[in-house]
Amino acid sequence: MKATGFAIAAASVAGASAHAIFQKLAVNGVDQGTSCIRLPQGPSANFPVTLVSSDDIRCNVGGSTGVSGVCSVPAGGTITVEMHPTYSDADRSCDVEAIGGGHHGPVQVYMQKVTDATTADGSGPWFKVYAEGLISGYNAGYWATDRMNDNCGKVDVVIPSGLAPGNYLVRAEVIALHAAFQTNGAQFYITCYQINVTGSGTAQPSGVLLPGAYSPTDPGIYWDLYRSFSSYPLPGPTVYSGGGSPASSTTGTTLRTTTTTTTISTTARTTTPSSTTRVATTTTTASTTRATTTSSTTTTGSSGTGAPLWGQCGGLGWTGPTTCASGNCVSTNAYYSQCQP
Repeated sequence: MKATGFAIAAASVAGASAHAIFQKLAVNGVDQGTSCIRLPQGPSANFPVTLVSSDDIRCNVGGSTGVSGVCSVPAGGTITVEMHPTYSDADRSCDVEAIGGGHHGPVQVYMQKVTDATTADGSGPWFKVYAEGLISGYNAGYWATDRMNDNCGKVDVVIPSGLAPGNYLVRAEVIALHAAFQTNGAQFYITCYQINVTGSGTAQPSGVLLPGAYSPTDPGIYWDLYRSFSSYPLPGPTVYSGGGSPASSTTGTTLRTTTTTTTISTTARTTTPSSTTRVATTTTTASTTRATTTSSTTTTGSSGTGAPLWGQCGGLGWTGPTTCASGNCVSTNAYYSQCQP
């Protein structure tokens, strides 16, 4: 599908704003701490995975290694996964969007039955227990991520009541679609949790492998967020029949009343391949003003043909253009480089 100029402009806002991390877990409303969560680490902890053929699509970068804890969850109980921009206490406030900057898209949760959750690498079959995508509207519309933002970053997921007891991995996923109008432009924000399901159920749902279940050209992954549409095809398998998620919700939802105005600087800058570019963005709301400065390293610069401004221009496994029609190709992590002015 062809990206519109509006899509590119909107992606510029999103690309300059907020990444996020699924990072907390509650069981039936009780906080479980972090001992059973494979938390992404390092300066790029809140960066997305963009290559669906990578093993990182399972549990994020470094997520194949387990942690020491396993949280107990009764079959039929409710877990709450929680997303915030960083690990900072300030960013866990309800005044801060869980994932901002126009990162609209679905929220999905998978499970995998394993022998030992502390050592499992996620290579087994995953079944889906929760999925919510487009709720209403279009261009860009109101999405599961918007509902999550309005709920202080929390998403409640019912563990199917008939599941066989034992250890499981739980995989929480947001797919941000602001740059998905180009191949490998969708951004996957993933965290895995280690749980032990208790009860007397016998169900062992079949599942899909990751990587394998997603393709860069799947309709729900290769998606122009800024065009007219009336529905959205959720990527991956259907929700397990014993799950309790709003997989196809069309219920109208009240939007948050805070208005946000984002100003984008259009001043041209000249950089060299070894230089460091600093981009400052200021987000103003009716009640608060936040300013964020990030840095990245310019890897390639060009003019003429190449990826569009704010389009992907590099990253591990990237097979598209590696030059920019305008601006410079700036690396944000090993998996994603973007044309920026």
